[in-house]
Amino acid sequence: MRGTDQFHIGVVVDDLDAAMVELTELFGYEWCAPLAVQTPVVLPDGEMLLDLRFTYSVAAPRVELVQAVPGTPWVPAPGSGIHHAGYWSDDLPADSALLENHGYLTEAKGVRPDGTPIWAYHRSPSGPRIELVSRQLQPGMEQYWGSS
Repeated sequence: MRGTDQFHIGVVVDDLDAAMVELTELFGYEWCAPLAVQTPVVLPDGEMLLDLRFTYSVAAPRVELVQAVPGTPWVPAPGSGIHHAGYWSDDLPADSALLENHGYLTEAKGVRPDGTPIWAYHRSPSGPRIELVSRQLQPGMEQYWGSS
């Protein structure tokens, strides 16, 4: 991982549509069409299917807005609202292990049907949450960003 691999800041919000309107009015953000996906997630206490609804800003630096999902790691961060910093990963298992070796706990992993991780959230006991996203997803995400 390198600082130049950082590609978004994620904010979990209670009302995705209202947050989009507010940030557009305040800062002029334009948004990609919101996506709603059901994705398998591995949490420390087991697997679940998670219904996620989110969007990204059209222009970089990218802001990701995620609709809160109570009872999961996807709840608004107290105080600031900033939930995570997202980084591309060329080797997600190795980068996850590096973060774990530095005390970051694995909170959640998105996996393919064969169990291959494609993204992971790691939380520092004293600092930021980091999302690693497999660079294999970059072409599809860039297509999504360019579709608006």
